[in-house]
Amino acid sequence: MRTSTSYAQVRALAVLFAALFLASCIGIPGADNRGPTAIVTEAPLSGVPQGQVIGDGAVTVAMLVPMTAGGSASGLAQSFVNAAELAMNEVTTDNIRIVVRDTRGETDTARLAAEAAVTEGAQLILGPVFSPAVAGAADAARAAGIPVIAFSTDASVAGRGVYLLSFLPRQDASRIVRYAIRQGGRSAFAAMVPDNGYGIVSEAAFREAVAAAGSRVVGVERYTPETLTTAAQALSGRGAFDALFVPNGGNDPAAVANATRNVGITAQLLGSGQWDNQAVRNDAALVGAVYPGPKEGGFADFARRYQAAFGAEPPRTASLIYDAALLANGLVGARGPGAFRPQSLEGREGFIGIDGIFRFNSSGLSERGLAVYEVQAGGGARVVAPAPTAFGQ
Repeated sequence: MRTSTSYAQVRALAVLFAALFLASCIGIPGADNRGPTAIVTEAPLSGVPQGQVIGDGAVTVAMLVPMTAGGSASGLAQSFVNAAELAMNEVTTDNIRIVVRDTRGETDTARLAAEAAVTEGAQLILGPVFSPAVAGAADAARAAGIPVIAFSTDASVAGRGVYLLSFLPRQDASRIVRYAIRQGGRSAFAAMVPDNGYGIVSEAAFREAVAAAGSRVVGVERYTPETLTTAAQALSGRGAFDALFVPNGGNDPAAVANATRNVGITAQLLGSGQWDNQAVRNDAALVGAVYPGPKEGGFADFARRYQAAFGAEPPRTASLIYDAALLANGLVGARGPGAFRPQSLEGREGFIGIDGIFRFNSSGLSERGLAVYEVQAGGGARVVAPAPTAFGQ
């Protein structure tokens, strides 16, 4: 079903511009800018596509999501399907058709789903979401030479031909550390990280970011809700530092802020993308703290259209599949037979999506242009460093 409103057409054109659909307007290196865009010739099908199909373009793209994983995972999967449908409803031309397949969030099921997608002639795989499923799908996709754009935050599953279009801890750490040094004048860093898997990943990203910036880490303490006070006391004895990284979201930012101040720590609080929610922005304990996040307003605009179409608010990650669907559709229109080659997916110019600019590198990781926000007294947050509009800024 195609929407007929002028707004949707304008919005689709704007995003397709960013996704390299209007090659003749933006001069994509390697694209034919002399006339009508070419369409990829679909590979011969060995089977009839099974499952829901979104769009009716000539090129088959598979979407692997945990439809029957149960609980919140199934809800997330449905929101991804909805977002892909919204994306294809907003384009002016369907260059692709997206075939939805279930992974159950499992390695073996994802491998079988990817093998089936290859048999059906898929030229690109979007998803899976969870790292075990990404690992399973990657095996089958690499064997067939089909690229994967997945949505896990586990960087270890990225690699040759497997790209992660997600919000990665290393992106957050790099952006906020660079801001703290260049615009905040900070020189010595410490961190309070949760004592779990996310904390381990966040600590590694934080240490890497500080080292890359030529600064130093004074200390890192891991905590649980029960050991937070003890961890804050231990950190206060590590030596002087003027910036404190607290990556976890939920209730942790305020709890850490109160615990550290109670032991005399007055360092600037630095958050992560996990802080990008109203609870953080309205907490008086966090006034003056800064955190990285996508460009202002992009997701809110997407969420309004999603709500109008499906009667529910989208989860924060739904914008990822929306961007991926538009990217796939736009690349086919702009590049024709070279749509999903590495040189197309890894272009240094990158792409623009709901959450701002992004690009992939040869290791499969994504790089995003993030803004920095400061929590304000009385609630809310203001942009203190805008998101870049092009790489190299």
